[in-house]
Amino acid sequence: MKVLANDGISNSGIEALEKGGFEVITTTVAQEQLINYINEKEISVLLVRSATTVRKDLIDACPSIKIIGRGGVGMDNIDVDYAKGKGISVINTPASSSHSVAELVFAHFYGLARFLHNSNREMPLEGDTKFKTLKKAYGKGVELKGKTLGVLGFGRIGQATAKVALGAGMKVVAFDPFIETANVELEFFDGQKVNFEINTISKEEVLKQADFITLHVPAQKEYVIGAPEFELMKDGVFIANAARGGVVDEIALVNAIESGKVAGAALDVFEKEPTPEIQLLMNASLSLTPHTGAATNEAQDRIGTELAEQIISILG
Repeated sequence: MKVLANDGISNSGIEALEKGGFEVITTTVAQEQLINYINEKEISVLLVRSATTVRKDLIDACPSIKIIGRGGVGMDNIDVDYAKGKGISVINTPASSSHSVAELVFAHFYGLARFLHNSNREMPLEGDTKFKTLKKAYGKGVELKGKTLGVLGFGRIGQATAKVALGAGMKVVAFDPFIETANVELEFFDGQKVNFEINTISKEEVLKQADFITLHVPAQKEYVIGAPEFELMKDGVFIANAARGGVVDEIALVNAIESGKVAGAALDVFEKEPTPEIQLLMNASLSLTPHTGAATNEAQDRIGTELAEQIISILG
């Protein structure tokens, strides 16, 4: 049977699938040519990430497909219920990239707290002529230790982010409409483990208490963070969105930055991805990455291996 990994797959995933008797094709087929390609090659398994969409028309037109797999967590780009209704298995890898996203959030937070995103731009340009000026401008950073992290969405990624926060000496408060209590276990290099039981609280309380706020929620019809939510936050708060574009009102965010309510914000995802608004790209208080939350070598290896294991289990 043939597997088309249209948005790529790690070598570890390819090796596992080939060992299981599957032929793996890693050609990237344009969306408009995908139906014809799948039918010509008689593809049994279609693997995608965020670049390829799998909608009803493709599902109806490609009877050879037995499995649709998403390398990652969210499946907004797949008509999941429709595919399942047609007898197609739909799989994803919800746990594989959790820690990678968590580390990216904290890379942004540490960078914002110490103005690294600005300093790294300015030093090459003016470090030799305005060193003292830059030192003064970027010499009022804050520490994360002892601060409170607010987590909106306390599933796998939210809990992984909480682990990084706890390891950094932060207090964690969390909101999740589906989770009342979570046991968060920190594992250390020498085998020691420490357990933290975190009881979720209301969204409003999280927003009021937090010095740093991170979102780990699925795509929503309405903003999770908009102008009313910014009003509840502490003055000088930091916020990160590495979840989905559209869960934060970007206009309200810029206004909150300009008013001083938000000291700095990190965006890995955007409402108008892949062409973010220029006012976001040029804002000195924003730390930006191009949707790379899960993009580590380790995460890609885990994703590929986990997809392979699920495919072999279903079709093997």
